[in-house]
Amino acid sequence: MSKYVTVLVGSLREGSYTRKLACTLTELAPEGLEFSFARTGALPLYNPDLDEGTPPEAWQSFRRCVGRSDAVLFVTPEYNRSVPASLKNALDVGSRPVGESVWDGKPSAIVTGSPGGIGGFGANHHLRQSLVFLNAAPMQQPEAYIGNIAKLFDDQGRLSNAGTREFLTEFMQAFSVWIDKLS
Repeated sequence: MSKYVTVLVGSLREGSYTRKLACTLTELAPEGLEFSFARTGALPLYNPDLDEGTPPEAWQSFRRCVGRSDAVLFVTPEYNRSVPASLKNALDVGSRPVGESVWDGKPSAIVTGSPGGIGGFGANHHLRQSLVFLNAAPMQQPEAYIGNIAKLFDDQGRLSNAGTREFLTEFMQAFSVWIDKLS
């Protein structure tokens, strides 16, 4: 039986290295995982007043998408040692209304990337901190910090580094096991 995974990409840019990385991860995943990408850029900023009555349709749709998935894969760049605003907003939107969080108990995995050498370490840990508070279940090991990301893809957007491909394949296998373990 397939497990459904929602993919949240922190970068809003269509041609971003982060989006290429997210697509690569879905291609390297073992059989039994099905992916859908949820867009975060058009979500209205979280405002508790908007949750009274009928919340914005974009929020409702996002909550349904994440809520019905078996797991969430976060793939994000690092902005100022944290996650991009659209991703943080998505966490807030999904965590409300109180008592109805879509993150509660949800298996998840985090992959961060950056053009620099530390691979988005700050974003990875900042996101992990929020997920733990939200009672999501982020995979502890292996951790994935993809440094020098700008050098890893060819002109067609395909991952060209064999060592990184092997690591990401192992990461996705571990994520599949993590999802099964928590299901």
